[in-house]
Amino acid sequence: MAMLFPTYRDLIKSINSTSEDGKPIIESRYSVVVAAAKRARQIVEHGEERYMDEEKALTTAINELNKGTVRVLRNEDAE
Repeated sequence: MAMLFPTYRDLIKSINSTSEDGKPIIESRYSVVVAAAKRARQIVEHGEERYMDEEKALTTAINELNKGTVRVLRNEDAE
């Protein structure tokens, strides 16, 4: 069985490293899945053409979360 990269732990660590106040942004696998799905929907809905030919929207979203090129906000920060 092939391992998936990045792992949930890698993504959680990467996302939480962008926290400005030191509090974790994401604490569960479920939150990682929701964040990746929301970003993938944004890519598809907005027709971000720079991504369309390279790879699938979900793969792009996961890579962006791992690299920290997009920011995940806590619910209280998003309001």
